[in-house]
Amino acid sequence: MAMMVSTRSNAENSVFKFGLTPVFLSNDLELLGHLRIYLASSIGGPVELITRRTYQEITALLVSGQIQSAWICGYPYVQFQSELDLVATPVWQGKPLYQSYLIAAADRDADRWQDLRGDVHAFSDPDSNSGFLVTRALLAENKLLPGAFFSRSFFTYGHRNVIRAVSSGLAQSGSVDGYVYEVMRETEPALINQTRIVRKSEWLGFPPVASPKSLAHDLRIGALQQALISMGDSPEGRKVLDLLRLDGFLVTDPSLFDTIAAEVEIVRQFG
Repeated sequence: MAMMVSTRSNAENSVFKFGLTPVFLSNDLELLGHLRIYLASSIGGPVELITRRTYQEITALLVSGQIQSAWICGYPYVQFQSELDLVATPVWQGKPLYQSYLIAAADRDADRWQDLRGDVHAFSDPDSNSGFLVTRALLAENKLLPGAFFSRSFFTYGHRNVIRAVSSGLAQSGSVDGYVYEVMRETEPALINQTRIVRKSEWLGFPPVASPKSLAHDLRIGALQQALISMGDSPEGRKVLDLLRLDGFLVTDPSLFDTIAAEVEIVRQFG
């Protein structure tokens, strides 16, 4: 028993590794600096922010327990729900919800998703809900595959990159996170103004922060959860929320992601 306590103590004294996927506006160095400082002070130990190019890489690290927590997408959360615990979900514009947007060039004559048939289409990531799954499920509901509907599609591995691809003409349309799109409307209006929204999806569970069930007894997970839900109570935390354009974080029930799970099932049944 003493050996087990010692092992656990050593684990909890090590660097806390927090993963970030491209859902997160992770190229903002100011934001990353404030987030790391806030989490380290709240958890009471060193924090390392882990970024990777793809959702799959971060999800693999998370599920295997190589990182202690991560801000992931609702799609991988649903895929690995039996192995992950929800820590907290961001609140944006008053709700822990967001939408997926189908976008096209600003001067494009396209008012319905059907008008995008034959396009070169930019997706974000194969494990992204808003940047792939929503569009894949929409097509599946209509007995269509992306390869049959679009002339060609490709992955940009970042929602900002989807917007850049459409605005530059590299793609004729794209699937993108509505939260990222609306934040960029504030931060990069010139880029957004070169695009237009063709379709908004239903409201879906916002990309959550999750941790491995195998680390459920790590006291730092509880400290992380408390840090997230009380983020607005400190100057450093408020700075992070302001940079993210978020209201805060909530503890939510897994059922918030049932709509995404239904999309997964639609795609699975269609094949």
